[in-house]
Order: sequence, then C-alpha cells, then structure tokens
Amino acid sequence: MTSATARPRRSYHHGDLRNALVEAGVELARDGGPDAIVLREVARRVGVSPNAAYRHFDDLPDLIQAVAHRALVELGRSMKRETSRLRPTGDEAVDAWRQLRAVGRGYVEFALNDCGLFRTAFDRRARQGREEGSVEDGCSPQELLADGLHRLVAAGLLPAEDIEPARMLAWSAVHGLALLLLGPYSDLPTRERDGMIDATLDQVGKGLLPSGVPQRRTGRTRKVG
Repeated sequence: MTSATARPRRSYHHGDLRNALVEAGVELARDGGPDAIVLREVARRVGVSPNAAYRHFDDLPDLIQAVAHRALVELGRSMKRETSRLRPTGDEAVDAWRQLRAVGRGYVEFALNDCGLFRTAFDRRARQGREEGSVEDGCSPQELLADGLHRLVAAGLLPAEDIEPARMLAWSAVHGLALLLLGPYSDLPTRERDGMIDATLDQVGKGLLPSGVPQRRTGRTRKVG
C-alpha cells in the first residue's frame, strides 16, 4: 500500500471544501513540489469526487495557483519570524540593516526547510494571474522586502531613487542563493552552508549601501565598506 493510499481522508466543514482542497494540495506540494499536485489525488484525500473538485478549480494550474498563494504566505511568515528575533540596538542604521538581512535569511531558510512549497510558490504555472500584494496577514514577501528597503532609506543608508534596483538586486541574490543551495550545493555541511548564506547577505549589503554596511562595535556605529 502506498503512502498516498494509506493517508486518511480529510474532513471538512460544509461550505469550506475549497479550503480543504487547497490544504490537501499544500500537503502534496510540501512532499513533492508543484509536480506532485494532482486534482484527482487532492479530491481523494479530501474524500470527494473529482467532479466536486472541478466545481472549485477549473483546471490544474488554477489549483497550483491557489497552493502557490499559500506557499507565499508561509514564505512571508518565515521572513517575519526571522525579523521577530531581532532586538533593537538603539541605532537606527544598524537596526535597519539587521532587519533587511533577517528578511533575506528568512527567505533562504524557508527554501531549505520547505523546498517543496518554495518551488511551488515560484512555479511557472502559478505566475499567470498572480496578484502582487494579495498575500494576507502582512506576510507578502515582496512587501516585507520593500519595508526593509524603506527603513534603509529612512536611516539615510539608501537613496530613495534606488529602491527599485535595490529590490531587484536583493531579491535576485537571495533567490539565486536558495536555488544553488537546493541544487549543486545541496550537500554542503551545515556550517559551510551557513557561512555561504552570511557571506552572500554581507555582499548584498555592500552592493546596496553606498556608504557601507553599518555594524555596532563597542557602543559606536562603524560602517564597513
């Protein structure tokens, strides 16, 4: 008996079938990425007929889109968790940079810890029709990145006119790093992997900030260029 057939059916409240189907899709994606999402299997896990599932989703890309949306929420939560661990230093510049750095680390950590959902969030079939800023609970990865960049601007570290290129630089760097760590560098020992993440985030800071990365040392702020 396979794990798919052994898994018990999921119960759902009347009128909440769509959410139950999406949750089943999330489970499949978590285990096997976007290619593991199959409408018939989702319906079977929930305990309804495929026809019932088709009343809520026109086709497979429609379901993948809904699962990708949930994956983006989880990605944003990972980024928020990382920033929530920070404690204010009292130095606006240092705190602004530490927040942005934490946003980047939370992004990469989610990719490593939940690679199936990470791949689903950015599956090509999920891009069409995606609405930016539609992620609930303040967990939009794009908004969290934008907030971090705006804090750099407020702290005088980043010119306001550089927000958009800075966004693309930061996002491209952490996303590319995540894919490398999931692919050709997936067998790196944990210590080397963490060092690679730290080094990449430091280089992003040096590329973003004309005056250098602020670091707090012995009660003073030092900028490292």
